[in-house]
Amino acid sequence: MRQASSSAAVRSSRTPRVTVIGGGMGGLAAAIALAARGVAVTVLERAERPGGKLRQALVVGGAIDSGPTVFTMPWVFEQMFASAGTTISAELSLKRLDILARHAWSAGERLDLFADPRRSEEAIGAFAGSAEAAGFRSFRARAERVYRTLEGPFMRSQRPTAFSLTAGAGLKGLSEMWGVSPFTTLWKAIGEHFRDPRLRQLFARYATYSGSSPFQSPATLMLIAHVEEQGVWTVEGGMARLIGVIAGLATRLGVTVRTNAHVKEIVVRDKRAEAVRLMDGERIDSDAIICNADFAALSAGLFGGAVNRAVPAARPSARSLSAVTWCIAGATAGFPLKHHNVFFGRDYKAEFDDIFRRGRLPADPTVYVCAQDRDDSGHASVGHTERLLVLVNAPATGGERDFSQAEIDRCATRTFDLLARCGLTVERRPESTETMTPAGFARLFPATGGALYGQAVHGALAAFRRPGARSTIRGLYLAGGSVHPGPGMPMAALSGRLAAESLLEDLTSG
Repeated sequence: MRQASSSAAVRSSRTPRVTVIGGGMGGLAAAIALAARGVAVTVLERAERPGGKLRQALVVGGAIDSGPTVFTMPWVFEQMFASAGTTISAELSLKRLDILARHAWSAGERLDLFADPRRSEEAIGAFAGSAEAAGFRSFRARAERVYRTLEGPFMRSQRPTAFSLTAGAGLKGLSEMWGVSPFTTLWKAIGEHFRDPRLRQLFARYATYSGSSPFQSPATLMLIAHVEEQGVWTVEGGMARLIGVIAGLATRLGVTVRTNAHVKEIVVRDKRAEAVRLMDGERIDSDAIICNADFAALSAGLFGGAVNRAVPAARPSARSLSAVTWCIAGATAGFPLKHHNVFFGRDYKAEFDDIFRRGRLPADPTVYVCAQDRDDSGHASVGHTERLLVLVNAPATGGERDFSQAEIDRCATRTFDLLARCGLTVERRPESTETMTPAGFARLFPATGGALYGQAVHGALAAFRRPGARSTIRGLYLAGGSVHPGPGMPMAALSGRLAAESLLEDLTSG
């Protein structure tokens, strides 16, 4: 009923004009939701093409996806596509993976997780024994309970608080909220299900999906295990194809998408955002503005002093993980790669101590490898040369404490030595490799230090400290992975939808 009344109110008045700063997933999702309601939307993207963190590296040998590589929670995108009058199946070719990821600790220690939980349980039993297989069953059930408890009142809520999650829930609801273990760390909760240290590493890794340490993040992040179990897909044409289609949907709805459009400031008059001014002096008047940038850029004053207090100050000490990545077009040998692969070091705690306590590149990293031309069979589709994204976690100190070339070289040595220890060799040629560091990500995403997930989710209340869709400035709204409900493509898309809904509610209420 609220959506219908909002649409009617918007249609009955002059066409509202909304400017969206940033053409990433959150910004495009907001633009589509608004344009579908009859709003005139302009998206301003300072890069050469939309996408934000969904970017590609261009090297000799191919274009390589160098941002998010996992497509999950398709219902979020079905809603987006439906609002544009189409479906995912009509616009994209998706393939569901049977093998979620292949994990390795050495040349002789490998474990696959499957979309079919029974196959995962059998694999865990063969890998670590029947007691660990039983632990997996209890862990799965717990992860599902956490997801079911939080999916509605947290993920889909405009601005949840710890109080709002429990207020009016009743005894049963309070019991369910307590059952998500908000005051237990993910690492401790994982230890209640698994004794094998390798399995603790594997399932605690879900904290890194939000750029956090499993030793400091709450057990609620185990819900990611349930999300992956509901399905992981690849997109034919890669993630760049996905963002291209979504940008195309926006254009079909009448959204104006402008690239190479660098916003200098958000103009405020009478405590209301009324326009944006570009670096070349152009002014774009707006009835409302959605900022789809890391909220740290606002608080740092990168959009002008009039809006630097529109959000809480972003603390550098609270930043999430950054990364060092290598996008490589080359031959591989020795290890039977799948699409998603994770190689673990020997000391998991030391990795996060290095990053979050000491601010240095990890001496014993975990390495993620996305073999973009591989399917479930493990066969590459492009002959001897294939496209790889190789990633290790790093501290978000870009622009403040940049790592020297010697430090990056040592990180590369440790990374590829671990791969070799697990049996994988990778051909690396300078012309076919792009290396990105926290400093490079900081240049792409100013004021973040290279943090890729906004603020880290450290502590029971960290998720509630993310800004919501409404800022403290009337007419200025927020979207993207640094605001509620959090990082990752589905969450960023949800943030855009929540921003659009908030904006429409405020327009119709006057």
